[in-house]
Amino acid sequence: MDELAIADRRSLRRKLSFWRWAAAAILVLGGFALIAFSGWTEVSERAREHVARVTVSGVIQDDRELVERLERIADNKSAKALIVTISSPGGTTYGGEVLYKAIRKVAAKKPVVSDVRTLAASAGYMIALAGDRIVAGETSITGSIGVIFQYPQVKQLMDKVGVSLESIKSRPLKAEPSPFHPPSPEARAMIQTMIDDSYDWFVDLVSERRKLPRPEALALADGRIFTGRQALHGKLIDTIGGDDEIRAFLAERKVSKDLPVVEWEAPGGSFPFGLSTVVSHWLKLLGYDAFPAMNGLEKIGGDKLFLDGLVSVWQVDAQ
Repeated sequence: MDELAIADRRSLRRKLSFWRWAAAAILVLGGFALIAFSGWTEVSERAREHVARVTVSGVIQDDRELVERLERIADNKSAKALIVTISSPGGTTYGGEVLYKAIRKVAAKKPVVSDVRTLAASAGYMIALAGDRIVAGETSITGSIGVIFQYPQVKQLMDKVGVSLESIKSRPLKAEPSPFHPPSPEARAMIQTMIDDSYDWFVDLVSERRKLPRPEALALADGRIFTGRQALHGKLIDTIGGDDEIRAFLAERKVSKDLPVVEWEAPGGSFPFGLSTVVSHWLKLLGYDAFPAMNGLEKIGGDKLFLDGLVSVWQVDAQ
């Protein structure tokens, strides 16, 4: 290849590299513009009178960010009411307790409606109890009032592998129950006492919030799940319906039906509108395969595999 051809090829590579970087810069600037526009729109919506909505979905845990968001809604004079949309099988008992109390603080200042969607069971129902009105679909799943404590038992596996674990403890109940040996009667009794105490608190909450005599609340709190129709019959919810019924209740509380519903979403851990995926795709097309990790930004912040502590969660028995 002669020197002229080599020079032409080098020039072509420089031009191609320039346009690749120019296209990448345009995409990044466009992304920042979308972020700025999205943030400005969000602030603008929350500044005018509206009905706030938050969504509780997936496994419930100790969610500090959501609690702080609820506090901002309580203090926002433009937010005239709150709709809590719930689609959750439950989660930790403490996580449900914290969100329940945070929602009740909002309810002290403005009307709150619990909007039960596909599923609001266990700690999900606990959160629904915080609303001034609970609305559910006819086939929504709710209930599962109760508390459970689970941990793996791996002693048989360790015996097969030929591994043992020895421990020296200050007292017999330290670090009990353990996955490395069956629980002693004392350890089992200790955990049962904790479960019973949390369960009594949950039942009392149902009795108080649903205005049910405690024996009636206790009869419904045997772990069963209910459809929306069954829950209405048992007085666990107030009405069957959806957006129209929610608006009708808020109108009774002097909240205009003309007010827009504004989603108070969690601050995004990634670019809005799935932008990180789009940017990553275009950068790959432009030849910059150094950016594949950007796809992972959409997956950050998933639920934990295991829950710590006492749990109030509905789960289907795999047996």
